[in-house]
Amino acid sequence: MKVAAFTFVLHSHLPYCRNAGRWPHGEEWLHEAALGTYIPLLDALYDLRQGGCSFKLTVGLTPVLVEQLADSLVIAHLAEFIEEKINRAKADVKRFGKAREGHLLYLAKFYLARYQQIMNSFNERFGRDIVSAFKQLQDEGYVEIATSAATHAYLPLLESDSSIYGQLQTGKESYQRHFGVSPSSAWLPECGYRPAYYTDSQSESYIKPGLESFLAQLDISCFFAETHTVEGGEPVGKAREEVIGPYADIPRRYVVPLPQYSEPTQRTTYLPYWVQTPQVAVIGRNNRTGMQVWSAEWGYPGDYHYREFHKKDGISGLQYWKVTGAKVDLGYKEYYDPYWAGQRVAEHSSHYAHLVEELVTNFYQETGKYGIIAAAYDTELFGHWWFEGVDWVKQVLQHLSQSELVELTTTHEFITRHPPEDVLALPEGSWGMGGGHFTWQNADNDWMWPIIYSAEGRMEKLVAKYPKAGGAMKEILNQAARELILLESSDWPFLITTGQAEAYGKNRFLEHVNRFQQLADMAESGQADETALALCHQLWELDKVFPGIDYRSFAEREGQIT
Repeated sequence: MKVAAFTFVLHSHLPYCRNAGRWPHGEEWLHEAALGTYIPLLDALYDLRQGGCSFKLTVGLTPVLVEQLADSLVIAHLAEFIEEKINRAKADVKRFGKAREGHLLYLAKFYLARYQQIMNSFNERFGRDIVSAFKQLQDEGYVEIATSAATHAYLPLLESDSSIYGQLQTGKESYQRHFGVSPSSAWLPECGYRPAYYTDSQSESYIKPGLESFLAQLDISCFFAETHTVEGGEPVGKAREEVIGPYADIPRRYVVPLPQYSEPTQRTTYLPYWVQTPQVAVIGRNNRTGMQVWSAEWGYPGDYHYREFHKKDGISGLQYWKVTGAKVDLGYKEYYDPYWAGQRVAEHSSHYAHLVEELVTNFYQETGKYGIIAAAYDTELFGHWWFEGVDWVKQVLQHLSQSELVELTTTHEFITRHPPEDVLALPEGSWGMGGGHFTWQNADNDWMWPIIYSAEGRMEKLVAKYPKAGGAMKEILNQAARELILLESSDWPFLITTGQAEAYGKNRFLEHVNRFQQLADMAESGQADETALALCHQLWELDKVFPGIDYRSFAEREGQIT
């Protein structure tokens, strides 16, 4: 008897980096993820489908990632990237053969065969169309594709509700254009959530709606949240921050569910909940299954037989070493062996499937309720970071498809069949460091937010000035909206915080800010001549994304008087 459901929730996202540099930062991020994760994942899912496996899972594809994977320039560069990997493997085969390095020769041949197979799948099996390959799996009912904010903006920290709505509306339009249907679920970037609260100004008091309100307006019925926000915790960050001015001593007043909706006595990630009102559901990330992969200490990817990510050959850049041991210096890593790694994949996938069965059985026995485990991960973890991860996902799906206890499902399917019974007041938070907003607003990147807020307000005024623009002015305003959402991307403050690409993140942010300001200057002055249009077209070639964007989506939305 089936006692509960399970879905992988694989969140796929990369920054907008089309034609914005290659190594070490830029478009090569896309190429590495496609080579290591997206194409192998599609291969695994199509193999399961071909083998008659009745699998199901949820895959989030951010709109900005979809736009890039559908771009002909990115695809052409990806083909060149894979071909270069093939050539490097061929060169290593010759090098190690000449040096009579038996095991390294074996590994070089392993990589050569792998890259050639990926190139064949890319060209033949998927027709160089990664997005359509995912679409077909959704059309056939194997996969639910979740949407997100257009450029993965960190929504809780945006100042203007117009930007929150515009980000989600632009993301929905992109989704409909690429997948032919409307999205049912959404991944809020970084699981960042903001509840509804009352705000005060010197002229009025009004409600800043919770993020679920914007999803409801766009007919999106479900989103995902981090564990602690569902299981219990106090709001943090923007909705609790101190205010400056005459209202500094007035506490934030949260909008709580209506009296007829009582708070659930049990808060668990095994059940979905309505958020504030019965319109949009939330499902929390299951922490136990998550840590089985994420944990640096005892997660599967740290197994000594798996491939070491950080050590690369000094000539070809290929990775020939295994993890070897906990905290083993890179200089002492031993050679990788795909056979023994494969054995560990088999063991770990079986262990995970039994863990899922044990967890859901315990929940069912304790509550009598048919629950769900939503196991949420960054998709790029599998294949790119954890080399064997895609094989692991494939085998977990195989195991669970044969389970007598667990039903494989997608998010929307589960919510439809098992709608929430309780309404939850979800606190503010994220799956970032400390469960709050620190990663995206701290001493290193705090200077960015006044610039973002200024751009948000400027865009609102432009929409008010030109409510029905046409011709050249419409093109200028649409391009301004495009640059606005690109400068709002959460990737730029994230890169600054991590320090791995601080200068790149700062430069990319300022580039989009400069482009937005140029366009806004022209629109504010009424300049819609050939010079302005030429600039607009030049910037479109640089930032060729979201062709269906509508600047009017960014109209002011503040001021619900209460």
